[in-house]
Amino acid sequence: MQKVTVIGSPGSGKSVLSRRIGECLGLPVVHLDSHYWQTGWTPTPNKEWDEFLKEASEREKWIIDGNYTRTLDIRLRAADTIVFLDMPRMLCLYRVFKRRIMYHGKTRPDLNEGCEEKLNAGFAVWVWNYKKNTRPKVLEALKRYTDTKEVVILRSRKEAAEFLNRIHTLQPTGSHDLTQSNIRKK
Repeated sequence: MQKVTVIGSPGSGKSVLSRRIGECLGLPVVHLDSHYWQTGWTPTPNKEWDEFLKEASEREKWIIDGNYTRTLDIRLRAADTIVFLDMPRMLCLYRVFKRRIMYHGKTRPDLNEGCEEKLNAGFAVWVWNYKKNTRPKVLEALKRYTDTKEVVILRSRKEAAEFLNRIHTLQPTGSHDLTQSNIRKK
């Protein structure tokens, strides 16, 4: 595991899991939200964004977390490991509301300064509809890589904790025996 992309619904735990994997493996973490959103929630222009993603994915080692479905394939092609947090919708909504309260008037650690935590009805609806609207596209994209990449689908907090525990206990030789029913190996 040298190039890991972590994807999933808002509130699924991408940033936290990425930080923890980074700590376990000593890999640098790139939170896409902190690069895409500029002060005042201004998006990065597409051309500049695409160039950033290509440059970031060409680095030797990384963990990149975030959605951005339009450019998902750039990260999937470059990754050796893909982690999809396919968490329950209610858990994701709960976490989105919780972080709104926790970071009221502040910027989350995985965002740029000047992007104070906010929540509106449109975003909540997007999170609610993620399983119906975005998840099928993600699963279809993952199918293209199951034979050539390690694809890990985590469906609960318990599975995420078990996955982290396995990473934490990996031997220094780099042995990556993460096989279980929801993990497809090369």
